[in-house]
Amino acid sequence: MAKQTSAMMGKQQRLIWPRLMQLGLGLVITAGVWLSSLSPAQAMPVGPLAYLPPGNAITDGKALLRYSLPIDNPEIRAVQGTLEGLSQWLRSKRWGPISKDITKIERTLTRSRETMLAAVPAGKRAAAISYLDDIQAQLLPLQEAVDLRDRETVWLKRAAMLEDVSRIEELMVKEFPYEVPEEYSSLPQLKGRATVEVTTNKGSLQAVIDGYSAPVTGGNFVDLVQRGFYDGMEFTRAEDNYVLQTGDPAGPEDGFVDPKTKAYRAVPLEILVKGDEAPVYGTTLEEIGRFLDAPVLPFSAFGTLGMARPNTDPNGGSSQFFFFLFEPEMTPAGLNLLDGRYSVFGYVVENKELLEQLTQGDRIESIRVVSGGDNLVQPT
Repeated sequence: MAKQTSAMMGKQQRLIWPRLMQLGLGLVITAGVWLSSLSPAQAMPVGPLAYLPPGNAITDGKALLRYSLPIDNPEIRAVQGTLEGLSQWLRSKRWGPISKDITKIERTLTRSRETMLAAVPAGKRAAAISYLDDIQAQLLPLQEAVDLRDRETVWLKRAAMLEDVSRIEELMVKEFPYEVPEEYSSLPQLKGRATVEVTTNKGSLQAVIDGYSAPVTGGNFVDLVQRGFYDGMEFTRAEDNYVLQTGDPAGPEDGFVDPKTKAYRAVPLEILVKGDEAPVYGTTLEEIGRFLDAPVLPFSAFGTLGMARPNTDPNGGSSQFFFFLFEPEMTPAGLNLLDGRYSVFGYVVENKELLEQLTQGDRIESIRVVSGGDNLVQPT
C-alpha cells in the first residue's frame, strides 16, 4: 500500500489495503458482532457469518466477466453455463455427463440459433454467425476427444468455445445501460470494457477492465494508464495468498494529483449489485443494510482488481489498487469480507500465475491499453 520507510508510516496508516481478511489475524466472528481480534479503532461491525453467502461461487475471472455483461439472452447463457459446467465432470473424469452436455449444447445451438442472432445488432450479426459456426464446428472434435479420454484436448476445446461465447455475448450489448450520477461527471468514465497489458520486471499479464459494472473506477484507472502514471512504479505491499498492491506515487501524496487542477482526484466507492440497474456509490453495502447482496463483480477470483481507499472515507480512493490473490481456504468465494466494501473493476485474464512470483519491491515497467481505449470518456 504505502512505502515501507519510517518517513512514510503516517501515510501508510492513512490509506487502507483490505485488512479484514489478512492472513494471521485470527479473526473471530460471532453472531451479529465484531472482528474481535482487531483493536477497537480498527474493529468494524459485520453481519453474522451464518448469513453471509455460501461458498461454491464462480472463481474464474473470465466467467465472471461473461456473466457481468448487460445482456438478456437465456439461450447463449445456457450454452455458456453448460460449457463452464464441463469443468466439474473433467476434474472427476466423468465422461458420460460430458457427452450428454455436448448433446445439450448442440441441441440448443440448433433450436435457438435465430433467437441468439436476433439479440445481436444487425451490423454485428455477420461476426456472430461466424462465432456460432465455429462453436458448432468444434462439437465433433470435442466429442472425439471425450471418446479418447483426452482431458487436455477437452480442456482446450472448451476454452476455445467459451472464447467464442464471450465474443457473441459482447456483440449482444447494444448500449451503455445506465447514466452515471451527475456529481461524478468531472471524472473519466469507461463506457464499456478495455483490455490492458501489465508488463513487470518478471513478465507480463493481461486484465480486462469492466466499465459496464464500474465506469468511474474503471475510467479513472484507464485514464491513469494512458497517462503513464503507473510506469516504473513498485509494488509496495505483498501478502502471500492475499493481496499485491501498487499505485502509491512518490512524495507525500497518497494518490493522483491532477497536474492541471493541482487537486487530488478522489474516486467514490462503486459497487453494482446483482439485480440493480446502476451501481451504489459512496457507501459500503453494509452501511445501507445490504450486506447479504451479491456484487456483480465479486472478490472470488485469483487476480481480481480492487481499488484501495482510506479506512474512514469510502470516497477517498485514487490511484492505489491491488490484485486479490484468492486462496479458497482463507478467503472462500462467496464468504469473504471484502465484497461490498471495496470497488472491483476487473480481472486478470491472461498469465495470472505471474502474480504468484511478484513481491514487494518488484515493479511495473509499463501498463498499456491493448483494446477498448476508445470506450474511455473524458469529462467535458
